[in-house]
Amino acid sequence: MKILPLSSFHATLENIAADKSISHRFAIFSLLSDKQSKAKNYLLAQDTLNTLKIIENLGAKVTCDKDEVAITPPLKIKEPDCVLECGNSGTAMRLMMGFLSGFEGFFVLSGDEYLNKRPMKRLSEPLKQIGAQIYGRENANLAPLCIQANKLKSFDYESKIASAQVKTAMILAAFNADKTCYFKEPSLSRNHSELMLKAMNAPLKSSQDGLSLEISPLKKALDPLDITIPNDPSSAFYFILAALILPNSKITLKNILLNPTRIEAYKVLQAMGAKIEYKFYENSFEQIGEISAQSSELQGICVSENIAWLIDEAPALAIAFAFAKGKSVLKNAKELRVKESDRIKAVVTNLQKCGIEARELEDGFEIIGGKPKFAQIQSYGDHRIAMSFAVLGLFCGVSIDESECINTSFPNFKDLLLGLGAKIDY
Repeated sequence: MKILPLSSFHATLENIAADKSISHRFAIFSLLSDKQSKAKNYLLAQDTLNTLKIIENLGAKVTCDKDEVAITPPLKIKEPDCVLECGNSGTAMRLMMGFLSGFEGFFVLSGDEYLNKRPMKRLSEPLKQIGAQIYGRENANLAPLCIQANKLKSFDYESKIASAQVKTAMILAAFNADKTCYFKEPSLSRNHSELMLKAMNAPLKSSQDGLSLEISPLKKALDPLDITIPNDPSSAFYFILAALILPNSKITLKNILLNPTRIEAYKVLQAMGAKIEYKFYENSFEQIGEISAQSSELQGICVSENIAWLIDEAPALAIAFAFAKGKSVLKNAKELRVKESDRIKAVVTNLQKCGIEARELEDGFEIIGGKPKFAQIQSYGDHRIAMSFAVLGLFCGVSIDESECINTSFPNFKDLLLGLGAKIDY
């Protein structure tokens, strides 16, 4: 995909991608009820459609039209006669590991060539400690993973990393444990699971700071969900970034999830001098509103806190760093090494191709702002790398290899770029 430079734009967008994290969770959590769950604005992308296929293979009935997804759970989780394909989604694989560990049956989880290289031991180890039988390459660190369900013991587990995927998987395992379980993490990760499960009346309690959880085994089915999924702030971020770096540009994005654990990257942009405004207009189980931004002069910054809240936006933040005056640094983000690609290496290598001074750190990167130029970009099969450099291409033009990976999470991304006036060739 070749992106040609765009001079400026003014736009209001309402139809960006629905939130991926909530879409995955809606599908999986619906299996905890005994009644039909419904969601409007479910993300119809490859990863989240794979999750719907997984729960169908576990016995659920799924009906999907343009406006609504409805899921009727099975009376009993079915032992599938096929591999449960997670595609490119670490969220789907890790959450299903926790969910399936306590159910009777034999299950095999696999993904694409990129997902099957990502580390799973951070979850398989604590699950095996409580009785789960999980087998895979490198002692259950790499998929394909086989789960032979077993009775689970209670746990009091303190995670070494702040990970919403690990936290959610352990919550789901705790629902099938023999006694009350306790979970703690070093800093607060995304809390969508807690909010959604509490809305379903799950036996789940959070400490005041949200870092500690008390989870009791399920004694009855949870209430079903009936929700409208807000739009994804991580997807919105690319278009906010585009408005900031192009002159005389302005954008408003509506129906955006404004959960505090999901807008940290926007706060970083504001600290760099970005002109960004929020408007809150709904607070059901999540905060929802709109975000507006306009062309801004950015200043260099050092980012080292609340990394778990901005880890997905880090590649796009690197593009903002490339346009900022002076030096910018991202630290304490070693998790970027084990995402869909080594995002530290991918960001630095591609920025260097664009003529931007950039350097890898063990746990992040250092970037000196400048004026990027046209380059051939390698996405490494990573949708966030591809989309981040597509935004940079609106300024100087880029050609992106393996751009089809964008469809895993944001299938209408290119159409929205075209709607801004961008020119795209293949």
